[in-house]
Amino acid sequence: MNVRTAIVSTDRGGGRFERDHATGLVGGSIEAAGRSDECVAPSPPARVLVVEDDRTMRHLVVNYLEERNIKVVSASGREEMARCFESDEPDLVTLDLRLGQDDGLDLMRELRSRSDIPVIITTGHRRDEIDRVVGLELGADDYIIKPFSLRELLARIRAVLRRRETSKGAIQRDPERGRCRFGGWQLDRRARRLSNPDGIRVALTKGEYALLIAFLDAPQRPLSREYLLHATRVHEDIFDRSIDVQVLRLRRKLEVDATAPSFVRTERGVGYVFIPPVEQL
Repeated sequence: MNVRTAIVSTDRGGGRFERDHATGLVGGSIEAAGRSDECVAPSPPARVLVVEDDRTMRHLVVNYLEERNIKVVSASGREEMARCFESDEPDLVTLDLRLGQDDGLDLMRELRSRSDIPVIITTGHRRDEIDRVVGLELGADDYIIKPFSLRELLARIRAVLRRRETSKGAIQRDPERGRCRFGGWQLDRRARRLSNPDGIRVALTKGEYALLIAFLDAPQRPLSREYLLHATRVHEDIFDRSIDVQVLRLRRKLEVDATAPSFVRTERGVGYVFIPPVEQL
């Protein structure tokens, strides 16, 4: 039987906070932690899917979010997550990368193959940097490391949802930038869907998609590596990812022969240039 041990302390505002030693989570009472949260609660309530195999942690996260006007469903693995999507797709997913029998990175790939829903990944150790990098490159929108504050998790969820709404609003205000065609390929920015000349969908990671957008926004113009690195940053912590590696990966998706590129050409001493003209649809 698992025994939960908690240390309860009082913050300067008089609220009570506790750390659960079984999970590492830090929670707070509604009187203190929830006072500022509730006044900015989203309306209508967002629907969040929490994928976490640790029952205690899952319950803590679910209860905390529900107390702050967020509708929450939970899953412990692949099968339960699939059932949640069948009933009603959530607005955001928090996904643990360490899921017992299931690999969180595999679930991340599956999510991105069928949906552009925002995802916040959670990892258990600071040394698992490679998992965080791979998760972000697979299309995660953010990550948080355990043990984490429940208030920070809530703040990150709301920040990701705000960015999502801002992005949707920008597309609605600028509908002519919704779709474009280049070299027989077509990109639907609203759905983030890339189709090859045969109409077959080609999946892109978050970094590859950001790189393609940077090229499509400035076709037939030399772009420096520094510019492209800034345009493709998917998280503040990633600075050492070579832009050349990202270009190589994008070439493998677009080119018939990546060694003789017809889409992305290297400009010596400058960077890269996107060769074909881009037609806005």
